[in-house]
Amino acid sequence: MRNFSRYHKYALGADLRDGARRALKLVVRANARRDKTPVLLQLREELEELKVLLRLGQDVKVFPNFTSFEHATTLVVEIAKQNEGWLKSQRQGHGQNQRAMPSRLATPSAP
Repeated sequence: MRNFSRYHKYALGADLRDGARRALKLVVRANARRDKTPVLLQLREELEELKVLLRLGQDVKVFPNFTSFEHATTLVVEIAKQNEGWLKSQRQGHGQNQRAMPSRLATPSAP
């Protein structure tokens, strides 16, 4: 966003930064939960919004070149693919009953 024009840096750039932060927080939140599905669905929406913002940025020519746009889009798409795999794993039951923390650490051992 360093190369964005002043107008786009404070509007579109701020939206992109905020969306990236929200996505990161959702990944952390999902990782800490036993039932990850609701948070992963929120993450899916956030990533779709980021994709739209990136396309808008390309349309208004905020990226210095196509390679910059392509790199940013590739990163978001890769995270979205990982999220879909995580969702699929949750829906198939792999992890549905798994604890966020290993059971030996979650319960105190008897002396």
